[in-house]
Amino acid sequence: IVRHGETVWNVERRLQGHGDAPLTQKGEEEIQELAQELRDIHFDHVYSSDLLRAKRTAELLVVEKELVVNTTQLLRERTFGQYEGMLIAEFQEKNKELLAKEQSLSKEERRKFKLAEDMESSEEVMQRLLVFLREVAVTYPEKTILIVSHSGVLRILLEHLGYDVVHGRGMVKNGAYIKLLSDGVEFEVQKIIGITLSENK
Repeated sequence: IVRHGETVWNVERRLQGHGDAPLTQKGEEEIQELAQELRDIHFDHVYSSDLLRAKRTAELLVVEKELVVNTTQLLRERTFGQYEGMLIAEFQEKNKELLAKEQSLSKEERRKFKLAEDMESSEEVMQRLLVFLREVAVTYPEKTILIVSHSGVLRILLEHLGYDVVHGRGMVKNGAYIKLLSDGVEFEVQKIIGITLSENK
């Protein structure tokens, strides 16, 4: 499961969510480098978030493999609702008290917490992601599937599986990925690249 390449909004430090900023030239180049790193892996199928930055990343990763990129909304980034496109600094300033409150909550409470009604909680993101991952694992046993998604999705998945991901800029790099083994019920993380953990599991 790969995070998309750098986007214009990444550079501008804006909240992306379901917003559809394109990859930068640097973003395309870093994904082309990742494609070389993964070139010897045989992928049976490719799935991507339907957002432009993820779909383009998936296309670049399999350009030489001649695979069709299947897209789904289940792999989208968390929606930030009214805050999408807002500068992150402005978002943090506007929601200073709520963000402080979130930090005081237990891990379980944080999973359900929303800063606004039109935002998704971590739990809601995880629910749709699990539906997708379990269905793919059951549909394609013994197959290798390439999935392209978003930083929030990778972080929420790892935290669900018991890892503690450091929050903040650059903690889930563009082009970061995890290698996951699943039978549709259990999940085993085999490799984590480009993601900063506060402590190893």
